[in-house]
Amino acid sequence: MTDKHELLILPNHGDSSIVLSEASSSIVARGREDAGSLMVRKSEPRLLSAFKSLLALGGLREKSGFADRGDAIVQFGMGCDYFFGEGIPQDFPQAAIWFRKAAEQGHTGAQINLGTAYSRGLGVPQDYTQSALWYRKAAEQGDTGAQHGLGIRYAKGQGVPRDLSQAAIWYRKAADQGFATAQYDLGWLYNQGAGIPQDYAQAAAWYRKAAEQGYAGAQFRLGVMYYNGHGVPQDDAQAAAWYRKAAEQDYAAAQCSIAMLCLLGRGVPKDFVQAAVWSRKAAEQGYAPAQCDLGRLYDLGQGVSQSYEEAAFWLRKAAEQGYVGAQFRLGVMYDLGHGVPKDYAQAIICYRKAAEQGHAGAQYSLGWHYNQGEGIPHSADQAANWYRKAADQGDARAQFGLGVLLYDGRGIPQNYAEAASWYRKAADQGDVMAQYNLGWLYYTGRGVPQNYTEAAILYRKAAEKGSPEAQYNLGRLYDLGQGVSQSYEEAAYWLRKAAGQGHSEAKSNLDLFYARGLLAKG
Repeated sequence: MTDKHELLILPNHGDSSIVLSEASSSIVARGREDAGSLMVRKSEPRLLSAFKSLLALGGLREKSGFADRGDAIVQFGMGCDYFFGEGIPQDFPQAAIWFRKAAEQGHTGAQINLGTAYSRGLGVPQDYTQSALWYRKAAEQGDTGAQHGLGIRYAKGQGVPRDLSQAAIWYRKAADQGFATAQYDLGWLYNQGAGIPQDYAQAAAWYRKAAEQGYAGAQFRLGVMYYNGHGVPQDDAQAAAWYRKAAEQDYAAAQCSIAMLCLLGRGVPKDFVQAAVWSRKAAEQGYAPAQCDLGRLYDLGQGVSQSYEEAAFWLRKAAEQGYVGAQFRLGVMYDLGHGVPKDYAQAIICYRKAAEQGHAGAQYSLGWHYNQGEGIPHSADQAANWYRKAADQGDARAQFGLGVLLYDGRGIPQNYAEAASWYRKAADQGDVMAQYNLGWLYYTGRGVPQNYTEAAILYRKAAEKGSPEAQYNLGRLYDLGQGVSQSYEEAAYWLRKAAGQGHSEAKSNLDLFYARGLLAKG
């Protein structure tokens, strides 16, 4: 469970605004998913009627008199005055004293605020056990904010044993009363199968309830459900619609997602300019995936004027946050000298950071530098190590590179059969050099049974993609009638293609064809 909903009921500050109804004890949080801090204050619009009598009390002395005589509402108001510094100097310890007086009389707002004070160590020592105790008192009176807050305590294991099933129970109590944040969190538990059986349909249903109240996090998550077809029919247009609702509330993940749909043309028209606009909105909020995406757009000149310097700028911002894709891409920029001075050592630093987080492309690149000894001392052992990590994740370049090391016995014991296995994996993904090398193994019978027909099939695949070596070898197979029907015309066709790319042996063989009168000059 994320820790985005710390229960601190703060005053009316933008996207952490709260409305408390004393009659229903319901708290309705509005705004971004990460704006879950709550603090009940007496001056919210729907509480004004409960405090009309305070307006006639005069100054602090008169209010204190009522509070000292045990009026819980006035005690709560005194606590708010001290907490927020309204008319008197801000004083958290005094606020906690007055909240306690009202809380002990059962005032739910005071119980919540006292629980919050203990949670944050405001005027009292931080104590999650006490925080959970006071939230429970308010929760058992049906207060939705407290029910949700107690659910958070169970989700985090703060002041109570960590128990996601209990978290789900308390989230549901608040969610059933329409509390959007609890609806979102209950949907999240269903989505993850945490504390309750995984149920995408239930997750989508609860996300929808919160989304329809304008809760940006739920709008985004419902978009994700539509994008993936989890719990709802797969529908890119619906995904885009919900992403947009959240994006228009400056929800960074949704802005990044609508940008992605604009790039792909899924659910919205393909539009690189709009992709860049939405990526920038999220990037300027510090959202690392969007910073990486914006960097890539500048790198490729899609939707923005091409600029390696801007690309490096945004990639660096994301990389400094530990975003693995940006670390890899920034390494590529250093490798190529795009937007930054060409620097293999810096490239390797970036690659290593990403490789250690499991990025296959970075693992391959790090292995390549070890293999070539560029920017780092040559080490076939390390090359084999990093190639294998990337190869195990399906990176075709790494599978081919590992096959070469196995064939040569560099950094790893020589093993033709294992080399053939890795060449096959890469060849099946369309890697031209792997197709050629595997064809050579079949031709020579190394690591696989000798099979000219299979060699010809593989040479053809590589030859059709422009490999001069494969074109030459396929020409020779046609010349000799090995694995294919003998044909000087086909042989000449492929030899000409190879010779046209500067393959000297192909040119020599063509000359022999002409000398032997096998081909007509013209």
